[in-house]
Amino acid sequence: MTDERPDFDLARLLAERGAERYELHTRHLNHQLPRMLRTIGFDKVYERAEGAYFWDAEGNDYLDMLAGFGVMGLGRHHPVVRKALHDVLDASLADLTRFDCQPLPGLLAERLLVHSPHLDRVFFGNSGTEAVETALKFARYATGRPRILYCGHAFHGLTTGSLSVNGEKGFRDGFAPLLPDTAIALGDLDALRRELKRGDVAGLIVEPIQGKGVHAAPPGFLREAQELLRRHKALLIVDEVQTGLGRTGDFYAYQHEEGVEPDLLCVAKALSGGYVPVGATLGKDWIFKRVYSSMDRVLVHSASFGSNAQAMAAGLAVLSVMEQEETVANARRTGDLLRQRLAALVGRYELLHEVRGRGLMVGIEFGRPSSLRLRSRWTMLQAARKGLFAQMVVVPLLRKHRILTQVSGDHLEVIKLIPPLVIAEPEVERFVAAFTAVMDDAHSGNGLMWDFGRTLVKQAAANR
Repeated sequence: MTDERPDFDLARLLAERGAERYELHTRHLNHQLPRMLRTIGFDKVYERAEGAYFWDAEGNDYLDMLAGFGVMGLGRHHPVVRKALHDVLDASLADLTRFDCQPLPGLLAERLLVHSPHLDRVFFGNSGTEAVETALKFARYATGRPRILYCGHAFHGLTTGSLSVNGEKGFRDGFAPLLPDTAIALGDLDALRRELKRGDVAGLIVEPIQGKGVHAAPPGFLREAQELLRRHKALLIVDEVQTGLGRTGDFYAYQHEEGVEPDLLCVAKALSGGYVPVGATLGKDWIFKRVYSSMDRVLVHSASFGSNAQAMAAGLAVLSVMEQEETVANARRTGDLLRQRLAALVGRYELLHEVRGRGLMVGIEFGRPSSLRLRSRWTMLQAARKGLFAQMVVVPLLRKHRILTQVSGDHLEVIKLIPPLVIAEPEVERFVAAFTAVMDDAHSGNGLMWDFGRTLVKQAAANR
């Protein structure tokens, strides 16, 4: 008998080679990733995932409070999104001919613009950083000015244009020269006014809530910044790559502030349904018409895989699920509960300083304790590297309680929670119970947690 198996069998390949995953990464990809994961005990092997949970080979479940850095807004493998992708593949569409107009991009743009009634047109790319790159290019061309303002500690992506407006020095080091740019502090209207007077500013790009540290723009800042920008004929660019699509309890985070109407808006991450990379830059009609001013400029800005059928189908399915399952309302309700439960612990634990955020974007900040016994240990960690205590919390949450979280940024004592927007009270209770147990252990001043802290101190010293 002849072997009737296909030439390519994905299931067989994974069965035969899946156990090599960490070794393959070490040899062929970013070799520091498996090294880092092994150092902190995150070198897990997850077998499957659904909704807000992973499972390992032994059948243990893990609660996902990270959502793939916000990509998995609907959780993993939502059945409606899965079906949409099966349907679009089975349809055998004449996709990406480049010389026709397929219906799915127009339909997805139409649905997105329903939630952004003051914006008129959409450009589809493949990622959040590409959505930002598009906004930067469009702002510079539409205004005829070179300089972009951004906020300190901002994160807008890591390609060269978006890196130019990245507020973290560690990401920028070694990649100069970048685009003309100037950083201002988030909320500093005087600095914005001063820079605009120079007459060369194309726009200000801002996250309504910064992902690094989970810091919200001060009340009124976006609205007043918008007025200043318009007075100086510059544009307001709002980056909702992480905060958009319900994350903060409104469809977009800027909608928490009445009267704010961005000129350009960047979205991505959750629009993918967790399957197909997609980014979108929404903008005003006049900006698009200035960029695409003639037939000669029809391809002046494009993306090889932009508007592909699979991404468009995923985006349409995501928006449909959000409406039918009232995802935005759930994010607001569950986020309020989570923050309330965590905020009630602030007075109980001296190492816990603040709980902040909006919707299901939550920052938990740690700080210098008051008691001498804990202060000496805290000082030891801070001397080695700021951010080690937050890492000490993240590790037992995963290893002991099977909950995946992240430190909110380099040299920050902040944990960021951005779980799938489908979590509910049971997941809140599980997280709060686990976090309470970790805080109890930390405040005992003894045990495995502080032993691990000493390991992190040694590792930090070795990396200097």
